[in-house]
Amino acid sequence: METKKVAFYTLGCKLNFSETSAIGRQFEERGFRKVPFEDAADIYVINTCSVTDHADRKCRKVVKEALKHNPEAFVTIVGCYAQLKPQEIAEIPGVHAVLGAAEKFQLVDILAGFEKAPRRRCTPAPSAPPPSFTPPTPSVTARARF
Repeated sequence: METKKVAFYTLGCKLNFSETSAIGRQFEERGFRKVPFEDAADIYVINTCSVTDHADRKCRKVVKEALKHNPEAFVTIVGCYAQLKPQEIAEIPGVHAVLGAAEKFQLVDILAGFEKAPRRRCTPAPSAPPPSFTPPTPSVTARARF
């Protein structure tokens, strides 16, 4: 099995950079290979800041950049902005997981053995009504779409 690659992007203060470094070490200890953000990674972790102006715009820009490098990547948002506006971030196209302050250091455990489901082609069923489905309500601080 090929070693999974992880890349990081940090917005904000020195604390965020320190936390990103700690999270990176956790991934490396679990056998992931840390690569530059510009490389095609399997997982992109974006550590956000809510103090800077335009946090939303910066976060969206970085998500788009990650997906340019690997459209099939798993994109996770952590940090202050993720803590304050998890639902807003969860709605950004391409974001798969949003983790607040309490969960960000559990990220490697949460994503252990992750596999993205293959994309499916949708074809309408012959006159069959769609099944009824009510999604579970995610916690306030952790939201994930797999």
